[in-house]
This record gives sequence, C-alpha cells and structure tokens, in this order.
Amino acid sequence: MKADVSPKSTTNTDTDTAPDDGRPRRVTVPEWAKRVAAVNEAWTFAVLLLLVAFFTINSPGTFLTQYDITQIATNAAIYLVLGVGMTYVIIVAGIDLSVGSVLVLAAVLSGEYTIHHGGAKSGWGTIAVSTLIALATGLVWGALQGWLVAKAKVPPLIVTLGGFGAALGIAQIITGGQDPSGAVSGKLQHSIGFGKLFGQIPWLVVIAFATTVVFGLVLAFTRFGRYTYAIGSNPEGARRVGIAVDRHLIKVYALVGLLSGLGSVMWLAYFGTTSIAGHSTDNLKVITAVVLGGASLFGGRGTVLGTVIGVFIPAVLTTGLIIMGVQQYWQDVAIGVVLVAAVYLDQFRRRGRDRG
Repeated sequence: MKADVSPKSTTNTDTDTAPDDGRPRRVTVPEWAKRVAAVNEAWTFAVLLLLVAFFTINSPGTFLTQYDITQIATNAAIYLVLGVGMTYVIIVAGIDLSVGSVLVLAAVLSGEYTIHHGGAKSGWGTIAVSTLIALATGLVWGALQGWLVAKAKVPPLIVTLGGFGAALGIAQIITGGQDPSGAVSGKLQHSIGFGKLFGQIPWLVVIAFATTVVFGLVLAFTRFGRYTYAIGSNPEGARRVGIAVDRHLIKVYALVGLLSGLGSVMWLAYFGTTSIAGHSTDNLKVITAVVLGGASLFGGRGTVLGTVIGVFIPAVLTTGLIIMGVQQYWQDVAIGVVLVAAVYLDQFRRRGRDRG
C-alpha cells in the first residue's frame, strides 16, 4: 500500500493557498517593513511625531509656529551637545550624573576670568581665553572621573554622583552661592548668544549641529567609535584583542567633560549668567534623551542620530506643556515618567533580542 502523500489541508491563519499548485504559502511581512521596525531611531522618531501631532491638535495655531521651532531648536542645542558626549559614555556601559555640575563649574571659572579682565565690556581676547578655561575645566574634570572609573575601579554611578556634588560645591565656594555679575562679555552674547547665521539660524544651533556631525561621524566610521562599541559590548573581549580599555574609558569621560565645557560657553552666551542653581536636572534630561534615542544602559548600542531625535522629545514635550499652561512641576514629572518608560522599553528590547 502506497503512503498518502497528497497535500493536507491547514487551518493556519498565517498561510493562504497558491492558485497554481495548491501548496500552502505563508503570509509574510515585507522585508523593508521588518528593517524599519528594527531600527531604534524609527520608533523614537514615531514618538516625536506623535507628540507634535498631539500638541498641534490641542493648541492649533499656537504650537509649532516659526517662533516655536526656533525656540525649541535653540533650547535643545545645549542639551544636544551634552547628549553627544553622554552617548559615548552610555555605549561603553557607563553613566555620567555630573554633566550639569561640570557645566556650572566651567561657567563659573570662565566667568571669573572674564570679571577680572574687562567684565561685560571685555574683548575677543578675553572671550578666547575664558572659552579655553571652560573647555579645559570640563576636559580635566571628565578625565579625572574617567581615571577613577578605569584605574581605581570605582563604579561610574558613584564616581559621577560624587563629581556632581563636588563640582557644584566648588562653584558655590568660589561664588558664595550667588551668580556673579559681569561674568559674560557683551560681544559673546550679541554674536554667539543672539546672533544668527544668514539672519535665520541661531549660532547656538549651528554649533550644536557641527558638534553632532563631527562626533556622529567619529562614532560611526572611526577606530575610536569601533572601540567604543566593542568595550560596551564585551570589555574583556576587547582587552583580549588588544584594545587599551582603561585608556579608552578615560578618553570617553574626558570627551563628555569637554562637551560639558562647551555647553557652559553656549549657556553663558545665551543666558548671560552662570545659573548656579539651574542645572540640577540636566543629567536627567540628557540621559532621558540618549536612552530615548535607542542607546542601551547595558552598553554596546546607541547612535548620535538617535540622541538627536531623543533630545527633541523632551524639548517638544516641555514647549507643548508650557503652551497648554501646565505648571513647571508637572513638566518635571512628565520628563521623569518619560525616562522610566524609556528604560523599560530598553529592557524590553533587550529581552526580545536575547530570545531572538
């Protein structure tokens, strides 16, 4: 007796029947759709579009005007610069809670030099030196924290939490806890702070864009970027293939410190003050943006492009809530909720990737 080899009927809803040979055919999702869904930046951009649509519907004619777009981009510029540095740190499975305090300390030291060399009427020579002081302050502070993480083997959470308090404390000791007057040159404010390229694009946005492009390319296409991903994915494996892991970690933390110094110059130029008490939540905002952009707190994953999108989510959220008349306290609550949701999403994606 011959075995029955005729096709069997099926009740699988994932298949249909081909008209030519009767064989079952699985209904598949298009390959391009799978690739889009797998890109972290695509999900983040979708969230950004949903926020824009929500506030546009709820505040027609008052949200997303040309003025709003300019303000959102300008307000996001400083956090984008900080976020670029934080992206590198999180990719190596680190964290930096001190970026806001380092920004304050760099601004204070830069401002103190300006005060004693012409104050608000100082020229470009003073501006150049004070800018170098701010950049050097951030660079040295970041390198010191990186050394403690890499060489002293102190957990980055503890190192940068201590750095958060120490940098802010030193700034308060120098100033007596008060924002000094005359700490910003008028030329710096009128050129970089309020000036616009071609009369349209704020210089702060130009600086943030240039910083993003440079370090985005470094992360994506250079050996430094490859080492950053390798260390975040498997530090021991990176050591075995000859990567100087400790030295690289110091460089990464020095980088985020350097960009905090750059952020301080941008802050001074735009706001005209050191704002000692105004940066307590900078680390929360920056970490939120980087994680929203798809970087994993477990290391090994993240892009500068994702951080760009992630930075604009809190910026749009804050602007939209202000237009709707929501109190500042609730804005902080909303940002905190977004951070927790972002971390949960990161863990969910990680579990899904491990199962896959």
